[in-house]
Amino acid sequence: MMNVSKDSIDLSDRQPKTFDTNRRAILMALVGGAAVIISPYARAADDSKKVTLYKDPQCGCCEGYADYLRSHGFEVSIVPTHDLPLLDEKYGIPTELQPCHLSLVGGYVVGGHVPINVVNRLLAEKPRITGITLAGMPLGSPGMNGEKTAPFKIYEIAKGPHRVYAVV
Repeated sequence: MMNVSKDSIDLSDRQPKTFDTNRRAILMALVGGAAVIISPYARAADDSKKVTLYKDPQCGCCEGYADYLRSHGFEVSIVPTHDLPLLDEKYGIPTELQPCHLSLVGGYVVGGHVPINVVNRLLAEKPRITGITLAGMPLGSPGMNGEKTAPFKIYEIAKGPHRVYAVV
């Protein structure tokens, strides 16, 4: 049996290195864990500013609406299509509420020339609906020429009876 006195072993220089290594590993695990938790939310925030706008290839006012969204910080991709009625049907927009064009943004359908404050409200509130729509091509709405002649009624796209989402 070997006789070792406590004076012959000096652990003082080993403990800080082990402690530093453990502390560094714990810190890296915490930072990595936070990145895993935060990154889906960061992507979701970025995705809420991305818009896919489906429009008739000949429609100029839809281009005006896309420019309007861009001027409010949205990234807009335009998809020309002759199948707008099929998309309206797919997303549950009744014939009498069909819009000029259809946008997909933040997991919602936004039909027509909906003002930005209503789009932002939709994205902030996150209601359990498919989306919102402003029927037709009202004069004075974003992207449309002319003077506004009446308040815009924006309807919910949801199952059941038509419900007004906003009047602006």
